[in-house]
Amino acid sequence: MEISSEYNQTRIAVPIEFENVFTHFYFAENNSDKAIIKTLLPTYQTILLFCFGESAYLTTKEKNILKVDKCIVFGPIRQSFEYTLPSKTSILVANFKDDAFYRFFGKIHQNTMMNADDLLAENCFTTLWKEISTITPPEKQVDHILSFCLPYLKKQNATSLLLSQFKNKNKNPIKTIAEQTNQSERNIQLKHKAQFGYSSKEINRYNRFLHAIKTIEKEIENKHTIEWFHIIDECNYYDQSQLIHDFKYFIGISPSQYLKFQEDICNPRSE
Repeated sequence: MEISSEYNQTRIAVPIEFENVFTHFYFAENNSDKAIIKTLLPTYQTILLFCFGESAYLTTKEKNILKVDKCIVFGPIRQSFEYTLPSKTSILVANFKDDAFYRFFGKIHQNTMMNADDLLAENCFTTLWKEISTITPPEKQVDHILSFCLPYLKKQNATSLLLSQFKNKNKNPIKTIAEQTNQSERNIQLKHKAQFGYSSKEINRYNRFLHAIKTIEKEIENKHTIEWFHIIDECNYYDQSQLIHDFKYFIGISPSQYLKFQEDICNPRSE
């Protein structure tokens, strides 16, 4: 856990049996006497966010503001957004992996922020929020959420499993899996979009951007001067303008601006 007198945050790993359901959980708390604003990078994941204390606020790139009283579902997160934590307030975020959200709820609501209880007939997420609000530390809250999730989780189908496990960067996953399963490429594309919430082309672009972010973070950690042409070459960008375009698309600022504001930006994919 990163600990300071004002703001604490930690990434909580999940047990092996849940590694194909959640990438991780994220916990943050504001112990200061004033609100703290952070920027969360895009993850192309759908999240389930619980809030404890005062209401937190999420602000999108389009300046849409959502008040979070107890819990919401948000995603897939294609672009960065700000979150505001009032004094003495904390959040716990479940990050669904690949098609896991679809396996829970049967459909994905594109680019939507919604009350989690709207997904199921019962107000079970409000009940869950009440239960975990009395539990400490956050690792124990995560254990309780994982136990709650088990009855709702459906088995991953064969095509989704192939898509989520595809790692060959030199081949087109849609074309390869279509050939493997005797399906049309169009059919695989539709399944990918419906069950993962985004297209294969979208996630490839995002992964290239994420590689650039991680490369920059590593250079900073090693106290190296950022050489932008090295970043462009390492991450397979055509030129500097394409790199800048991706940064502005995903997080609304240029690469050089990202360096200046990095302390206020949270990368949930960082280990």
